[in-house]
Amino acid sequence: MEWIYRLLIPAIWLIFLIYWWVRSAGVKRADRVEAAAMGYVRAAMIWGAAVLMGTSLESHLLACRLWPRSPVSYWIGVLILVSGLLFAVQARRHLAGNWSQSVTIKQDHELITSGPYRFARHPIYTGILTGFLGTAIVIAEVHAVLSLALMTLALWIKLRLEEVWMREHFGESYTEYSRRVAALIPGLL
Repeated sequence: MEWIYRLLIPAIWLIFLIYWWVRSAGVKRADRVEAAAMGYVRAAMIWGAAVLMGTSLESHLLACRLWPRSPVSYWIGVLILVSGLLFAVQARRHLAGNWSQSVTIKQDHELITSGPYRFARHPIYTGILTGFLGTAIVIAEVHAVLSLALMTLALWIKLRLEEVWMREHFGESYTEYSRRVAALIPGLL
C-alpha cells in the first residue's frame, strides 16, 4: 500500500501534463506573441518549481517538516490537487482555441467570460496553483511551500502581462469583466 502513497501524486501530475500536451494542438494562430526571452524565464521558473516540489531532500533545511504527515493530510492534499487540476482542465476546455502556452493575442481572439471564467479571470492558473497547494500539503516540507511560492510568482508575472494585453485588445469590455470577476481567487484576488 505504501507504493500508492509514493506514486499517486506523480501519476496525477503526469496524466495532467499528457492531457495538456495533447490538447495543445489545434489552437488558433497568434497575431501577437510575447518576447521569447520572457517565456524562457517563466518556463525556467515553472520547471524550477516543479523540480523543487518533486525533489526528495534528506537532512537538509529545505526538507524540514512543517506539519505531521498522516493519511488524513495525505488524502486532503490529494483531493485539493485533483480538484485544482480538474478546474484547470475544465477552464482549458472552455477556452478552446484561444488557449496558448505563452502570452498571445490570437486571430479572432474571443473574450471568454463563461464557464470557469465566471469565477476567475485566470482559472487555469487558479487550478494549477490549487494543484501545487494540494501537493505541498501532501509533502509537508519547506521545499514544497517554496515551490508553491515560485509557481505563484511565475504565474503572477504571466497574469500581469496578460491583463495588460487583454485590456488593450478588448478595452472596456475587459475592464468591466475585471471589475466583476477576481483574477485568481473568487471574491478575493
